[in-house]
Amino acid sequence: MKKRTHKRQTNARHPERNRKRFGILLIGVTALIGLAFVCRFAYITLGGQVDNNNLQAYRNTNYNKRTVLKAKRGAIYDSTGNVIAEDANTYTLYAVLDKTQVVGKHKLYVTNKDKTATVLAKYLPLAKDKILAYLTPANKKTLQVEFGLAGRGLSLTIKKQIEAEKLPGIGFSDSPSRLYPNGAFASYTVGLARAASEQTDSALTGVMGLEKQFNTLLKGTDGWTKRQTDSSGAYTLPNTKATTKKAVDGGAVYTTLNTNLQAYLETLMTTVETEYAPKVLNAVLMDAKTGAILAASSRPTFDPSTGEGLGTVWRNALVEDAFEPGSVMKIFTLASAIDTGTYHPNETFQSGTMKVAGGTVADWDPEGWGSIPISQAFARSANTGMVKVEQAVGVKNQSKYLKAFGFGQKTGVALPSENAGAYNLTNELQRLNIAFGQGISVNVMQLLRGVTAITNQGAMIEPRIVSKTVSATGKVTNYGRQVVGHPIKASTASAVLDEMKQVVSASYGTGVPYRIDGVDLAMKTGTAQVPRADGKGYIQGAEASLHSVLAVAPASDPQYVVYVNMREPQKQTASAAQIINEVFQPLLKRALALDEGQAAGTGAAVRVTVPAVTNATPAKATATLTAAKLTVSTVGTGNRIVQQLPTAGAAALDGARVVLLTNGAMTMPDVTGWSKSDVLKLAQLTGKKFTLKGSGYVTHQSLAAGSLLTDQPVTLTFKQTAQ
Repeated sequence: MKKRTHKRQTNARHPERNRKRFGILLIGVTALIGLAFVCRFAYITLGGQVDNNNLQAYRNTNYNKRTVLKAKRGAIYDSTGNVIAEDANTYTLYAVLDKTQVVGKHKLYVTNKDKTATVLAKYLPLAKDKILAYLTPANKKTLQVEFGLAGRGLSLTIKKQIEAEKLPGIGFSDSPSRLYPNGAFASYTVGLARAASEQTDSALTGVMGLEKQFNTLLKGTDGWTKRQTDSSGAYTLPNTKATTKKAVDGGAVYTTLNTNLQAYLETLMTTVETEYAPKVLNAVLMDAKTGAILAASSRPTFDPSTGEGLGTVWRNALVEDAFEPGSVMKIFTLASAIDTGTYHPNETFQSGTMKVAGGTVADWDPEGWGSIPISQAFARSANTGMVKVEQAVGVKNQSKYLKAFGFGQKTGVALPSENAGAYNLTNELQRLNIAFGQGISVNVMQLLRGVTAITNQGAMIEPRIVSKTVSATGKVTNYGRQVVGHPIKASTASAVLDEMKQVVSASYGTGVPYRIDGVDLAMKTGTAQVPRADGKGYIQGAEASLHSVLAVAPASDPQYVVYVNMREPQKQTASAAQIINEVFQPLLKRALALDEGQAAGTGAAVRVTVPAVTNATPAKATATLTAAKLTVSTVGTGNRIVQQLPTAGAAALDGARVVLLTNGAMTMPDVTGWSKSDVLKLAQLTGKKFTLKGSGYVTHQSLAAGSLLTDQPVTLTFKQTAQ
């Protein structure tokens, strides 16, 4: 017991030594910790990593902000500089219903649904009650709503007008888009540009037509801005500089399309499509001297602005569809015979049917016309006579001229995925069938290219849809008139034109139904059997034929070439010639009437230029158009004009109707006395369905004037009566 007491007393007598030991221990531990920190910092500094995370990458991610500067996609223009396709943001309208969205005293949700619906009805193609239905969803927990298709794709003008109303809870989201102000307008030829992904800021990419062909030129190059910010990205750090690379906007494509003629052709095509429902309908108007395509349209088609009519198969029928052309091919059979000196017009042949090369060739009238001279074979479109002509030409010359006219070879027109077509001369019967357009496949542009040798004294001209392009750097590339061959002599071309005149002027000519009083026409009609999809023979039945006409006007000095073909009308209430004539005759008349004021059989046409009235008030727009001697009809209840047809800058005949669409709800105008072409302008602008019955001018409409246009079809009755 005494010993333990002594030990405690000894320790108590050396407190200083204990403190020193503790201090040494504390200093040692602190030194070790400090050394560990130094080593850790050295490791981080030299290695640039923490827990396998790269510090530089972390800083770049969290403090260096890179903002993309979007390049503007270049525009596509018509022949006079009117925009066919251009870039612009579109906007989607939304309404916030979440009542917790409050900042200070400001309520960021819809506070007065009735007022909001009343105001929005002035700008959207929706009735007030439908807008209220969106604003009052069945699910009471819904925080935000949109307004369906009616609230999407809004223009900047509409957005600003709605914003000016200062409606609480109403906002917009934006995304890049492509605007096609003319709607269905050479749609497969002009093409389509779409976002590459579902992201709202995704760049547009051309996916068909000129948009695809010239995508590299049109798309431009995005730029960027780099800056150092705080972790939130809201503020730029002091004493730092932003670096910027400017975006380079895309170049421009100028087409040869004439907006007036193209819009008119679309109207004519829609009329035929609505009335007769053909499976295929194509029409092209070309400058006979330069090869410039002035108007081109196909059915089926689609509206690139809305996507309506756009299916899963995207095909430009003018270059991608190869077909057996039928009797229009006789133009080239005749040309080769005349050019080789093997054409003997005074020789006779037995028409009707003939046995040849193990098969039978029949005329469109199997009874024939007895023994007739070869000179009548072309105008009568006698297959038997043209086979006789081809036999005289011979296989060697036939091969030579098919190549010289460019069949089996792409035209090189500036459109993607062209089909070169094909033919085979090894089978004798098939070779002779080519004489009348069976057993050979061609595309529309090949036919047009070939016929330019007839209209240009033997010089063959390349068809072209583009007049020039302008790159982002300003480099201009011109696509001018290009001679691509001389398949025949000038004298041959003249002789073929004379024979083509007989098709229209001779009493026995197959082109008599296509006559136009006062117009000097040369043409060839065609009827071809349609091959079966499995390649085993042809579809049976007269209705399963491809009917066509290829015409030159005026024949004495060719200015225009028109080609129209039509296949399998599902509602054939008129003859094939009557159906085709609903496109052919009006289109050619319009072209001739607008050509230096020359009228097509009705006296001199007065031509006016349609003024631009978009963004004007309806009253001002009406006054402007009336002063230009044009008839005006307005659709909708809005206070601004957002679209017009015909478009600004287009040429129109004196007194032509201009249909205007306002920014308000779409209401039905009084269309009494309107022609079908005027009604189709209305259909094109509104995107609504109209059922057309009869012919002439509107005498009755199923929807009263002033009523709201809905998705239900409106029936219009036409009668032949004075306007």
